[in-house]
Formats: sequence, structure tokens, C-alpha cells
Amino acid sequence: MIARLTESFDFHSQALSLRAERQRLIAGNIANADTPGFQARDFEFASALRAATGSAGPGSAIAAGVMTPGGRSAPALRYAVPSQTNLDSNTVDMDRERAAFADNAVKYESTLRFINGSVRTLLDAMKSHHQG
Repeated sequence: MIARLTESFDFHSQALSLRAERQRLIAGNIANADTPGFQARDFEFASALRAATGSAGPGSAIAAGVMTPGGRSAPALRYAVPSQTNLDSNTVDMDRERAAFADNAVKYESTLRFINGSVRTLLDAMKSHHQG
């Protein structure tokens, strides 16, 4: 029982960490929208989460990204493909970045709410029926 609870919280912890990392990357892309030659970066969230939680098979964490000193895998960053060419070779598409930022923020918030609801349910379950 405790192992299942721990696995659930570990999964959501990994998802939250990856969402925060993705938000940082997208914010960096937006901040460099006017920097000549800047190459926008991102990562595929689903494969990074599979690699971080170990559900993609043995060795997948190493294949999906770089191992950090703490033994955790960092997501494999990829360059964004520009929707149209730009004279200064900057690949930041502000419409795409704003949409990705908003989408990621909503998903980050929903993960937080899910964790909060799970903790609240656990606390309610642990209460005696006399403590109401």
C-alpha cells in the first residue's frame, strides 16, 4: 500500500519537475525572441517523463537525455523547427512559444491540484471518524 502511494507521488513529482524545466526553457525562448541567431529549444514531455520514471525500459533514461550528477536524467533537448525563415536565423516563433507556455502552465497547475487532492484524500482517510 505504501509503495503504491510512494510510486504515485514520485510520478507526480517527476512530472512537476519536468513541467518546471519545460516552462524555464520556453521562457528562455521567449526572452531571446529578438536575439539574432538564437535557436529555440524544447523537449518532448511524454518521452522525458517515461525516461524519468523508468517506464520506457532499461537504458531509456540514458538514451532520452543526459545523466545529471545526482543520477537523474535530464530531458533530451531538441531544436525547434521554424515555421518560416527569418533573416537573422532566430527560430523563436512567438505564437508557438506563447501557446506552449500557456499549455504547460495549465498542465503544471493541474498536476499541483491533483497532488493536493490526493494528499487531502489521504489525510481525510487517516482521520478517525470521531475527529470530523
